[in-house]
Amino acid sequence: MKLQLWRNATLLLNIDGISILVDPMLGEKGSMGKMPMTESKLLNPLVDLPFNKEELSNRLKEIDAVAVTHLHPDHWDSEAVRLLDKNIPIICSDVISDHIAAQGFTNIIAVNNKIQWKNITISTTKGQHGTGEIGEKMGTVNGFVLKKDNQSVYIAGDTIWYDEIAGEIDKHQPQHIIVAGGAATFSVGDPIIMTSEDIVKVCEYAPESTVWVTHLEALSHCREDRKFIQKKILENGLAERCFILDDGEEVSLKYL
Repeated sequence: MKLQLWRNATLLLNIDGISILVDPMLGEKGSMGKMPMTESKLLNPLVDLPFNKEELSNRLKEIDAVAVTHLHPDHWDSEAVRLLDKNIPIICSDVISDHIAAQGFTNIIAVNNKIQWKNITISTTKGQHGTGEIGEKMGTVNGFVLKKDNQSVYIAGDTIWYDEIAGEIDKHQPQHIIVAGGAATFSVGDPIIMTSEDIVKVCEYAPESTVWVTHLEALSHCREDRKFIQKKILENGLAERCFILDDGEEVSLKYL
C-alpha cells in the first residue's frame, strides 16, 4: 500500500496497483469562500493543490475509483463533481449514494456495511463529527477500512475521538490509521474533528498501529497546525509511529 496526501483530507491510496482517490477537494485556493459560523475572513481552501491543473488532469485519468466519506465541500467539492469522469466507480455509504447519483455519477458502489471490490475488502465505519447541537448539524459521517491480503488501513474520516472509534479499532485491528487532525472549531461548540489530545488517545488505544495525521493547514477553522501537533507527538513519545503528512507527500504503508 502507498498513500499520498494531496491536501486537507484528499488522499490517493494505492493498493496493489489500484488507485483510490479519497475525499476529493479539487478547487483552487479560495474557491470555497469564507468558512460559515466563524469570524474568519480568510477564503478556503487556504492552499492550492501541490500540483498544477495539467498534472491534476493527468492524475485523475489514472484513478480507478473515488471514495467519499461525506458530502461536506472540503471532502467533495463542486470542482470534483465537475472534473471527475461520471462513469468512475464512486465508493460511498448508502446514506449519500442518491445525492451523488443526482450529480450525474452512474457507477456508484453504495456500501451498507462491507463489500468486496477488486479483491479489496471495504468496510464502512462510524464517526461523530462534533458534539451536541453542532454535531447534529454536521450530519452523518463515516470512514472506511480497506483490507487486501494481510494489510489494512482505517481512514477514520471527520470524527472526534469517542467510544465508537475504539470499537472500530477493536473490530478491524488496522495496521494503519489515518485521522483528521486540526481541532476544527466553529464560533460556538467544541471541536468537530480530532484535537492533538484525541490523536494521542488513538495512538495509546492502538499501540500496534501506525497513525497518520491529515486535514491540516487547509481550512480557516482549524485551530492546531502541524508544528503544534508535532510538539504533542514528541511530548508523548509517539514520534516513531505517529506521523504528520505534508501536502504532496507520498509514503509506503508497510506491513507491520
